[in-house]
Amino acid sequence: MSRTAPYQPILLRLLHNAIAILVFASLITGFMVYDRFDKRFGTLNLPIVPNTQGIHGTIALTFLILLPIFAIYCFHLGSRRLVQEQSLKQLAEVGKPVWWISLQRLTNTLTLLSAAFAVITGRMMQEIWLPSEELNHAWYIGHLISWVLMIIGIAMHLLMSAKVGGLPLLLSIYNWKVRAEDMPNSWFKGFQIKPSSTILLIFEILVIGGIAIAFVLPAFSQK
Repeated sequence: MSRTAPYQPILLRLLHNAIAILVFASLITGFMVYDRFDKRFGTLNLPIVPNTQGIHGTIALTFLILLPIFAIYCFHLGSRRLVQEQSLKQLAEVGKPVWWISLQRLTNTLTLLSAAFAVITGRMMQEIWLPSEELNHAWYIGHLISWVLMIIGIAMHLLMSAKVGGLPLLLSIYNWKVRAEDMPNSWFKGFQIKPSSTILLIFEILVIGGIAIAFVLPAFSQK
């Protein structure tokens, strides 16, 4: 496979890097919360940081606000990086270059779905649960599962990107060279209202719908 560094639109670089920072910050602070109050699956006995839950919640809320923008970009401007109509057939061609590309696209798509699951379950949690040792709420267990899926998704994303494009592809997202097409008036060039395939439409409904649920569902939950 080619190891030539690809061009990444600056809007993708901005959104991707902001999301990446928020995801890793959420994972770190989320583990700190778990390590303080839960520990049933193992612990590092980290030093207690005051208001860890509040810090995690603020980062997670920022992630929730930015996630729909990133998701819309992925489905309507960067859809070629997501699962395609022919991807499932191509997954049968194990070991071939097209198999790795299809697996990368599927991984990217499922990671978006895991992010939607994470924000839904996180929004439905209550701060009093963990300090009160109420560790078996379904929303909390679901939130733990969602972040395990996110960790797996991120690891697979990095591995597949390394396999498909090598180090040049991995580093291309952090290249801050600016071209003429990077100007704001060109950011939405090629934007498609309609998803490029039925399978993408289904995933978009699941992801965007899940994010919308994360915004509105807490208003209807019982305190």
